[in-house]
Amino acid sequence: QVQLVESGGGLVQPGGSLRLSCAASGSIVSVNVMGWYRQAPGKQRELVATHTTGSITNYADSVKGRFTISRDNARNTVYLQMNSLKPDDTAVYYCNLYSRWRGVHDYWGQGTQVTVSS
Repeated sequence: QVQLVESGGGLVQPGGSLRLSCAASGSIVSVNVMGWYRQAPGKQRELVATHTTGSITNYADSVKGRFTISRDNARNTVYLQMNSLKPDDTAVYYCNLYSRWRGVHDYWGQGTQVTVSS
């Protein structure tokens, strides 16, 4: 019912930057949270950043000051600007849309690989 299409992953050197994009389509509720999560091999999926339709943002401590999440509500698109990338940022990054409006809605993108290596 809701599809998330991601783009922007790739290989970058430490200190470099990447910008991830995720566009949602389908039956999207008007009040929701869109965000980014990541999962490295052997580790649990973890929160990176979230952004509500009310413009409230949350960041993992490990990315504060380096990553910026933004969204275009009209286009149902969320972005993640990643600066000063470190090898520890290497992971598969997943886009998420979540809402508790008229039940629980929880949708995920397919994931995009981000590799930070020299």
